Amino acid sequence: MNLQEKLAALEEIMDLEEGTLTPEASLGSINEWDSLAALSLVVLMTDKFNKKVTGAQIRAFKTVRDILNTMESA
Repeated sequence: MNLQEKLAALEEIMDLEEGTLTPEASLGSINEWDSLAALSLVVLMTDKFNKKVTGAQIRAFKTVRDILNTMESA
């Protein structure tokens, strides 16, 4: 999965328009980054990347890049 596909998957779980997210985007500034999006991220990471993500890891994410880095380490 390339960068654009990863960003598109994150936009989908946050119900954002395509092309909205950038790696530098702060999660705190994205209203759609909520508990439902975090739960959807857990499912995405399990299904697409075969990786478990903990609540502590999710709480530590500050930017979209943090999520992308976790995807890449999968």
